[in-house]
Amino acid sequence: MSEARFRFSLWGPLSPLGLGVAVVALLADQLHKWWMLHVYGIEGRGTVAVTPFLDLVMVWNPGISYGLFPQGSLAGRAVLIAIALAAVISLTLWLSQVHSRIGAVGIGLVIGGAIGNAIDRLLYGAVADFFSFHAFGYSWYVFNVADAAIVAGVAGLLYESLFGSHKKVSKPS
Repeated sequence: MSEARFRFSLWGPLSPLGLGVAVVALLADQLHKWWMLHVYGIEGRGTVAVTPFLDLVMVWNPGISYGLFPQGSLAGRAVLIAIALAAVISLTLWLSQVHSRIGAVGIGLVIGGAIGNAIDRLLYGAVADFFSFHAFGYSWYVFNVADAAIVAGVAGLLYESLFGSHKKVSKPS
């Protein structure tokens, strides 16, 4: 009689790729925020029209996506940071089990974006958002590089889920 073993590793074959992408996304986000706040001085400029459909603005978001669940108190911010850290830990564990490059890159983008926004909460008490897209009388929410990384990562994971190779593993007899 064969004994089935449960094996779990915290480091998978694509962990370096995913964590490398996370570091790049995090650095891009934090460097962009630093430049916008401390070099460009976006807070003193008001709305800056870049194109007919893109403005640079300064919005401090104390909540999550779309400004939902705003947390002005220290306890509320701590809860949002704890949720982000739990998500990063869970995603890192998932990354260790991923076997596709698209999946590893997607998870890495989400990890980097989540850490970037958590750093904002620690440093500033809210997330710094700058990009405002608008067209034909409609405006999209104001977002940052971390948000774009998270959305791109989720899109990659959805693509992998829908169109990626899904090999069936035969059951041991």
